[in-house]
Amino acid sequence: MTMDEYEIIERLPTVAEHQFLWESVGWGDVDTGMTKASIAASVYGVVAVHKGVTVGMGRIVGDGAMYFYIQDVAVLPEHQASGVGSRILEQLLTFIRTSTHPSGAAFIGLFASEGKEKFYEKHGFRDYSPGMTGMFTVMDR
Repeated sequence: MTMDEYEIIERLPTVAEHQFLWESVGWGDVDTGMTKASIAASVYGVVAVHKGVTVGMGRIVGDGAMYFYIQDVAVLPEHQASGVGSRILEQLLTFIRTSTHPSGAAFIGLFASEGKEKFYEKHGFRDYSPGMTGMFTVMDR
């Protein structure tokens, strides 16, 4: 497949698209009620479409001015290594470049799935440890 067979569309994924892509890349099950609220609170999003089918997604959450968190970059396994993920990420980064406050810098964070670190490093992301450590917790109800 060539890159001209894909269209990157500026819109958030639907709940169904999000669930399909999430589960297709092996991230487990997702609660669609929570997903609906999460997607609605996004700052920005894009989907990749191939022959009328959504095959990739990516979105940004954060405050839209200084802090941006890249979330849910996912491409169907059969479309990975085609350049679609890079186009999604580049579109997200372009949005951040144009949204950052003119007198400041943007902090852009993300978590990479295991084995995908090199993909993000190609786009300027790096591990800042030991000087800075990314941390998180999961709060179950």
